[in-house]
Amino acid sequence: MLQLKVKTVTTDSFGNFTVFLIDTEGKKVLPILIGPFEAQAIALQLQGQHPPRPMTHDLMKNLCQELGGELEKVVITDIRDNTFYAQIYLRVSDKSISLDARPSDAIALALRFGAPIYMALKMIEFTFNY
Repeated sequence: MLQLKVKTVTTDSFGNFTVFLIDTEGKKVLPILIGPFEAQAIALQLQGQHPPRPMTHDLMKNLCQELGGELEKVVITDIRDNTFYAQIYLRVSDKSISLDARPSDAIALALRFGAPIYMALKMIEFTFNY
């Protein structure tokens, strides 16, 4: 697996949002198109802004923690038919749980937990050099 971090969230002239993930060496970039609400959730966290009421990803974090869980990592696992896939890995007591997730939700949650973001090595062909 290749560890990534969020570089930025951008929008193009057509109103499409993209999150750019960069490897820890700063050589490979993985762009993923995401929805506007997920883009806002990621951007707010990157900017250190905290709304007065919890947003969906904040609620997910609070719920997980109240139930004794901790986010271990997220992994961008695949792309099929132009759709990216991810897994969220949670630890609850001594049990590890893996959940299917949209990458945008997984990234937003990882940022809130301070958890690492990874990409499966087979995804390297979808990156470009930075």
